[in-house]
This record gives sequence, C-alpha cells and structure tokens, in this order.
Amino acid sequence: MSRDDKTRINRVITRTGDRGETGLADGTRISKAHPRINVLGELDELNSALGVLRARDLAADLDTVLGMVQQRLFDIGGELAVPDRQVTDDHDLVELESQADTINAELPPLKEFVLPGGHPDAAWCHHCRTIARRVERQMVALHASADDAVNPISLALVNRLSDLLFVMARLINQRHQHPETLWQPKS
Repeated sequence: MSRDDKTRINRVITRTGDRGETGLADGTRISKAHPRINVLGELDELNSALGVLRARDLAADLDTVLGMVQQRLFDIGGELAVPDRQVTDDHDLVELESQADTINAELPPLKEFVLPGGHPDAAWCHHCRTIARRVERQMVALHASADDAVNPISLALVNRLSDLLFVMARLINQRHQHPETLWQPKS
C-alpha cells in the first residue's frame, strides 16, 4: 500500500481535548498549556502565515523556497509531537542557508537597519519573520526545561529562517521597485 492509500486523519472532531489536554503522536496526554504544545501552536501560526504569503502572487522562485520551508516546519512539528524524535538534519540547514545566500547575493549591502514594510508582500514577509523569531524564543525556552530537549538542528533552522525571510522581504521590495525605508536614528 502506498503512502497515498493510507488515511492519516479521518475524524477531526474527537472531543478528547475538551478538558484541556491533548495527545502527542506517541499517545502521551499532556496539558494544552504545556510549553511543547505552545511551540507546536507557534509553529502552526508561522506555517499559516507563510501560507498567506504564498497565496499572494509571489515569484515562482520565492514560492518554491517557501514551500520547502513549510515542509521543514511540519517536520519540526513532527519532532515535537514525538519526544526524542529527530527528522531535520544538517542537509536541511545547508539548503536553507544556501537559499538565503542566493537571495542575499541579489541585494545591495545595507547601510542601516530596514524598517518592516514596503510592498504588501514584503510587509507580510517581515510579519512572518517576526513570528519565526517568536517560535525560536519558545523553542529555546522548551529546550532549556529539564525534560524537553529540542533538536538543535531544528532550532538552528528556525533561527536561519528569520534571516531568510528578512532577505526575501528585501528582495521582494527590490523586485517591485519599492525603496526600502531605512531607520533614521534620533541624534
């Protein structure tokens, strides 16, 4: 039987979480307030925000990169749903960094910090970047707790993702000929 023939989810409403608990993929029941579930929710929000960005009329090269990112975010969620499971690896990190480097090579050097905004797609990309930073902070907090290790590669991937989204926002502005707004420090 191929993977396509298997049903993974056939019922969405299960009522098993009505009392504030949820199940991990290994069957363990934990509170919906547990930091692990918080990180899973933050990852879901980030992936959804990326879905909104991809629903816009993005260039095919950027859409392809974001599609790969969404897949890796699901892998990270899978790791968190099964304690002690590691899916992401160094290859994933190298691929994400390579994509960021490719995008950054098209951009002029920065002389000052860039304010988020510009073209609507770039502004949404910056929003996704800030969500990625929040996910990273929550993953660090989870990893710091005594019994909840996080795959260090996954943590690095989320850190690098915010960098990728930053350069992607800059490239979107450049391609739309929308000048960047640079921070003007108060003297």
